[in-house]
Amino acid sequence: MELIINHTRKIFEILPPNLEVLLAMELPGKKKGIAIALNNRIIPLSAWAETSLKDKDSVLIITATQGG
Repeated sequence: MELIINHTRKIFEILPPNLEVLLAMELPGKKKGIAIALNNRIIPLSAWAETSLKDKDSVLIITATQGG
């Protein structure tokens, strides 16, 4: 099974069940300042736990950064 995460193909023996679990795997301990798009559609934080993943889905994880 595979996902495309931030334009990079990643192989999983078992897909994470939802976006919340995927985020915990990719960015442990980080939840603030993040936006997630699934197949070019922004998914609100309130729906991450209910949004399941399928083989070949494309996930874009955007993190806010400070700077000037």
